[in-house]
Amino acid sequence: MSNKEKLIIFDTTLRDGEQSPGASMTKDEKVRIAKVLERMNVDIIEAGFPIASRGDFESVQAVAEAVKDSTVCGLSRALAKDISAAGEALKKANSSRIHTFIATSPIHMKMKLRMEPDAVLQQAVDAVKMARKFTDNIEFSPEDAGRSELDFLCRIIEAVIDAGATTINIPDTVGYNLPSQFGSLIKSLIERIPNSDKAIFSVHCHNDLGMAVANSLAAVQNGARQVECTINGLGERAGNASLEEVVMAVRTRQDLFDCDTTLDATQIVSASKLVSGITGFPVQPNKAIVGANAFAHESGIHQDGVLKSRETYEIMRAEDVGWNENRLVLGKHSGRNAFRARLGELDIEMASEEDLNDAFSRFKDLADKKHEIFDEDLQALVAETGWNSENEQFKLVSLKVCSETGEIPEATVVVSIDGVESSSSAQGGGPVDAAYKAIEALVKSETELQLYSVNNITSGTDSQGEVTVRLSKGDRIVNGLGADTDIVIASAKAYINALNKVVLSATREHPQLGDV
Repeated sequence: MSNKEKLIIFDTTLRDGEQSPGASMTKDEKVRIAKVLERMNVDIIEAGFPIASRGDFESVQAVAEAVKDSTVCGLSRALAKDISAAGEALKKANSSRIHTFIATSPIHMKMKLRMEPDAVLQQAVDAVKMARKFTDNIEFSPEDAGRSELDFLCRIIEAVIDAGATTINIPDTVGYNLPSQFGSLIKSLIERIPNSDKAIFSVHCHNDLGMAVANSLAAVQNGARQVECTINGLGERAGNASLEEVVMAVRTRQDLFDCDTTLDATQIVSASKLVSGITGFPVQPNKAIVGANAFAHESGIHQDGVLKSRETYEIMRAEDVGWNENRLVLGKHSGRNAFRARLGELDIEMASEEDLNDAFSRFKDLADKKHEIFDEDLQALVAETGWNSENEQFKLVSLKVCSETGEIPEATVVVSIDGVESSSSAQGGGPVDAAYKAIEALVKSETELQLYSVNNITSGTDSQGEVTVRLSKGDRIVNGLGADTDIVIASAKAYINALNKVVLSATREHPQLGDV
């Protein structure tokens, strides 16, 4: 980075990203993502909200034990029980941080906290002092800072820095700010607070008006030296600032930024695909950096220009963020060692030998159906492997569909429910509808289908189809993912995957108790 200052990347995919409806992750899935973030050289990994539930506590604990190079962070409200839970969950981390917060905007203090400003300030100071009993690395966030009064913000931030906070995070919690306004706020805080030089200023922007990345970059240009972000911009409501967009904007426009990150950008695409596969949130094709069309050129003028000189229409190299060509890597005669080696080349680490064997078995099944196996096929296959079979109450055994012109489609399905196989047939408006009705006749889940989405993994008529479904039951929302060369089977897999998550989520509390 030569003489450039360092821009710290704080990834909150495992915490704020999980607050997206349906994006709840298991402990093992969180560890898998955390290891990828660590390989990317992410500075801080916010692993979760330990007080939210036993499952969240154990997930933070597992990430703290698994990650060695990145700092692992736990979120807590400015409450003693929250801070104690975070400190306990982070006990075995090589490097830990406690991130504590309390609301500071007039509307939040009056309507949510029902507290006077002086009481809020005192609670914030007490929380920081208590957190220091567990670690010297303390981050404080005034929730809804984007709508807080500047004078009060200055008072509370000065007080928590005196109490020992080393990072001050300024959240635009509801995505209300505009870039010029938010950049000016960061500049004013740094200039007006007497002890601002004793802490790093950070930002956490939400995307309700589509300006999370723009607001984050404006803040960096005005002195912020940490950005809180997520892979694919995952997050509640419209999401958070996208890690890949922030990192590549700063790196591509070094003429405008006096700082840079130490992130290994070549890991970005693989991290994006892993998070998409685990959460069931597909990446839109025209998404910057990681979308399938991000480096595609259809216009003849553009194609001609790129062929003559890449820089005519590309401001980044696709290879720099981890894209490579769709190329044949394996076939039906490839052995386990070749399979393992190719996963290594793709920076895919299996959690266990059992998971590797499961993935290899799925690969062999796929190779019998699809002659050419591409990297994208392998990444989709591995994403499916991540689901722990011990958590599967429902398993798809077989599916037969009859779809004929002029006739009503009919599906016959065999599902294993707690190890016992049952069969059912149903008619529907189409083969997928018939399959879902047949499955529902057996499981009687009483869920509501909110989303059904199909994407092709690679090009060609033999491409695997990747299906995402979103189911809701009461206040529970889950996403299911399934992939197969047969789109109807992929659809059934996705539905079964979601049903298993409904069962699992019924035993877990939602991770959201508050947000910054």
